[in-house]
Formats: sequence, C-alpha cells, structure tokens
Amino acid sequence: QVHLVESGGGLVQAGGSLRLSCAASGRTFSTNNMGWFRQAPGKEREFVAIITWAGGNTYYLDSVRGRFTISRDTAKNTVYLQMNSLKPEDTAVYYCAADLVTMRIGIVTKVNEYGYWGQGTQVTVSS
Repeated sequence: QVHLVESGGGLVQAGGSLRLSCAASGRTFSTNNMGWFRQAPGKEREFVAIITWAGGNTYYLDSVRGRFTISRDTAKNTVYLQMNSLKPEDTAVYYCAADLVTMRIGIVTKVNEYGYWGQGTQVTVSS
C-alpha cells in the first residue's frame, strides 16, 4: 500500500523557518514529479512547488518563490520543503503529492494531475 507521510509542521513566528518532509513508502517515486500544495481554511487547495523527476527542475508559486525551496532525496524516497521568511499568509495545511503520470515531462500544477497524497501537516505562522 502506498503512503505519503508529511512531517515538520508547527507553529512559528513571522520571519521564522520550517522544514517539511514527505516520506513515501510502498513504491518508489523516483520517476514521478513531486509537489507540495497547501490549503488554508475556507480556500481551495493551491499549488506551492514542484520538483521534476528528470533533472530535478523546480517551479514555485509566485508568492513563495525566493523563500521556499523544494528538494528530494531519491535514495530515501523523500521530498522536502524548506520554508524561510514565513508570513502569516503562509498558514495552511501543507500536503505533498506525487504526479499521477510516471516519467511525465513538464511542470504540473493542478490538483487533479496528482494521484497520491499525504494526510497533510499544519503550518501556523503568527504575526
């Protein structure tokens, strides 16, 4: 059975940092693009970042570019999201996800393009 398990969330003051981890089990995702999404109360789930399986290319939501960094450790089947200079508007439940399509070329940012999801981890940024 495939599982994605996020960890590393918590409460932090504005300007602080957190590092989220997403550990996969049940299968390897070395040939899947991996993404991070977030969902704030009353809002739709939104794309945050993606790292491609081929070349490790990255792409970010405009509002987090320059503050967040996505990375992956293929050997550990784990994806990370380093979040710096956090703002109150970053408060949300953060989810990691694996691309529905194996070995897809290109950037995917839509929720329905991802087929595996974690349970989410809460990030709260106080002002």
